[in-house]
Amino acid sequence: MGTLKVLLLLVVQAVLAITLFVDVTTAGKTCEVASKGNSGDDTDAILSAFKSCGQNGRIVFGNQVYYVKRVMNTTGLRNVQIELRGKILARINHCLFADTTYWLEQSQPIGYQNMSTVWWLGGDNITFDGFGTGTIDGNGQVWYDLVKGYSNYPRRPMGLTIVNTTNSIFRGLRFVQSQMWTMTILRSQNVLLTDIFVNSTSRSRSPARNTDGADTLFVNNITFRGWKVINGDDGISLKANSSNVLIEDCDFYGLGFALGSIGQYKGIFEHIENVTVRGIRYFGTQWPAYIKTWTGVAKGYPPNGGGGGFGFSNVTVTRAYGAFQIGQCTHFRDGGQDGDCDTSRFQIRDIRVSDIKGTITKDSVASLKCSASAPCSGLSFSNISLKRESGASIQKYSCANVVDPKGFNCGL
Repeated sequence: MGTLKVLLLLVVQAVLAITLFVDVTTAGKTCEVASKGNSGDDTDAILSAFKSCGQNGRIVFGNQVYYVKRVMNTTGLRNVQIELRGKILARINHCLFADTTYWLEQSQPIGYQNMSTVWWLGGDNITFDGFGTGTIDGNGQVWYDLVKGYSNYPRRPMGLTIVNTTNSIFRGLRFVQSQMWTMTILRSQNVLLTDIFVNSTSRSRSPARNTDGADTLFVNNITFRGWKVINGDDGISLKANSSNVLIEDCDFYGLGFALGSIGQYKGIFEHIENVTVRGIRYFGTQWPAYIKTWTGVAKGYPPNGGGGGFGFSNVTVTRAYGAFQIGQCTHFRDGGQDGDCDTSRFQIRDIRVSDIKGTITKDSVASLKCSASAPCSGLSFSNISLKRESGASIQKYSCANVVDPKGFNCGL
């Protein structure tokens, strides 16, 4: 009980600070990045600008296309304003498989789930402004066609990793055709990401799988506001050790909002706590909001395997426009190995879901399939108004291993 009181105190303190962001004021010089044009490589010019003006300076990308052909590391920034009015394009020659081979060989591991990145960006007191038009293009169609729907293709890179970043703002940016996850916020705190547009959709039969809008890892005090995500996977996904996260006023067209998956590393404690989701609009999503943990039995190794981790989740979800799911049986099939759905020791508790309205195709308001090894507790639903397209009201809740539900009755 003493531990719980301390956690609650820390949560309250963090909530009070979550909107305290400081805009950048620069007293240093300005670096205007010039593009070499079509077929050129602007990587050196970009890196040079960050080196020269990344401390107390201003970096300006004009209304041009900037071609990037190599991995970039622009970390250690401080008091810098970045302006992107054109497009940064990850250069891949569609006729040469060797180009994708380069990115696979040179992508940098982020230290979790065997994921990797091609652009590290981070520091303190950064403002990265796209003014509603600045675009980062991952040339993702090449990757969608290459992997043909294979989940978590080894070393397939994500586009941008915001790492070791504090007291910073990312706003008005557009991300299109991301290679994999659009961005990851890693080991960062006090970051606002607002008015962000993401569109990663495939133009062929190969799906745009694993194109999450954003993923968080080891973060605190993060705000996502005014996002529009059109993609083939999670809109925003919070992963291991994400605390004090606010997501509001967003439109999701992919799979929806996800907590997890977590519990993928055997014997490793992870947590997600104090998450508020409000004012979200969902369009054709599979599960607008859902929590997923791995089974308690490890099968293989991340990213396409794992399990056996444990921890707890403490979340508030409000004003979502859709249904809700909890699943504790995440695994990747390996030689037909299924089952073990009651083995997860990841404790999900104190979930409050309210003010949900809209039309859904499911016959249940929620699917709450918790683990027998760590039953869910403290689940509360209120002010739910969901209907089928026929107009019939939906009141059913599908449950397994839910203890003392509040505001609803479990029915199979």
